[in-house]
Amino acid sequence: MSIKAMDFSLRINPSICFTQNLPKPSSKLRFLTVRCSLPLTSDDAATGLAERPWKVADARLVLEDGSIWKAKSFGASGTQVGEVVFNTSLTGYQEILTDPSYAGQFVLMTNPHIGNTGVNFDDEESRQCFLAGLVIRSLSITTSNWRCVETLGDYLAERDIMGIYDVDTRAITRRLRQDGSLIGVLSTEQSRSDEVLLEMSRSWDIVGIDLISGVTCNAPYEWVDKTKSDWDFNSNGRDQETYRVVAYDFGIKHNILRRLASYGCKITVVPSTWPAAETLKVKPDGVLFSNGPGDPSAVPYAVETVKEILGKVPVFGICMGHQLLGQALGGKTFKMKFGHHGGNHPVRNLRNGRVEISAQNHNYAVDPASLPEGVEVTHVNLNDGSCAGLAYSALNVMSLQYHPEASPGPHDSDCAFREFIGLMKSTKQAA
Repeated sequence: MSIKAMDFSLRINPSICFTQNLPKPSSKLRFLTVRCSLPLTSDDAATGLAERPWKVADARLVLEDGSIWKAKSFGASGTQVGEVVFNTSLTGYQEILTDPSYAGQFVLMTNPHIGNTGVNFDDEESRQCFLAGLVIRSLSITTSNWRCVETLGDYLAERDIMGIYDVDTRAITRRLRQDGSLIGVLSTEQSRSDEVLLEMSRSWDIVGIDLISGVTCNAPYEWVDKTKSDWDFNSNGRDQETYRVVAYDFGIKHNILRRLASYGCKITVVPSTWPAAETLKVKPDGVLFSNGPGDPSAVPYAVETVKEILGKVPVFGICMGHQLLGQALGGKTFKMKFGHHGGNHPVRNLRNGRVEISAQNHNYAVDPASLPEGVEVTHVNLNDGSCAGLAYSALNVMSLQYHPEASPGPHDSDCAFREFIGLMKSTKQAA
């Protein structure tokens, strides 16, 4: 490889640049010449381009509406298709990365500065990253946190997750709010034309796909870990009695399990396809239907499982579990325009009028008008009035569309776990 040098000279008067007081006029001004050399490759010499000491745009995000967004890549390389959603959380990007509910989606962070705290092994919400990719405005060039073990870029590269930065996330967010969630393709492969990537985005759809089967566990296991004492909260007045809970893993987050364990539950986690008869055979005090990714109408087997358990034991549904309960009770679900993703969504508890700031992550919702008589809407989202919680006292049912464990997010809704404990306790006493 032939190397040439391209010289730049800058004449500087040191007395002007490096002193506070300007010098008196003089005909004998001394100048310092600063010279820098940039190496040129033979290819660069032929094209007249020099190597740059900064990263240049080497990736594209192509949306199904035809817009093409040039960006810089970090993490893994390649080409990936997914649904683009925006998340308004200010912190907690590692919990978002490991939330199984983001399977099949590119998560665009509206907070512009990401990566400054690096990553650690304590904030994982599942066994791996399930999202399709990460889209951010500015990637931190350094990390500063006492728990940091590696950079965000290295973390994503090791897990084969693509990321892009230096893209106008505000403009993309406005587009998603106006037009709704869009399918997109991330690519670092220059051999693929824009037309090919656009066709990929228009030929793939997330609706009707069973994403739960790709994130659930393979076999039952026992969960014992509680919230660590350094991070625990709402610990006063907890019931010392132990309750046996079977948790269906539709993409469950670790902190849901930790909160249940902290409230005195002995938990068995089972796969999404675990038969209801096997669950009832162990005589649990309650059953949890967890959060999970995708379209609830794409998993009719899960709805049937919920139906078989209803009325047998108290049940608690979170996010996907809430939607499955809605369908099992006779209601319908629908796809929202751009969903709810973030840690700052206000929700009103209609029973006591209390407003909670909640953490949410879902693209589907239960249609309250489709619910049968007797099913109570307990919570509503104050941003759009959508159904955020259900209860059916005749069958000992409670559910929330959002995440009471947060992670990341505020802890306003942690009392829902206490309510579930109370439901199991009262049912147990009445038996």
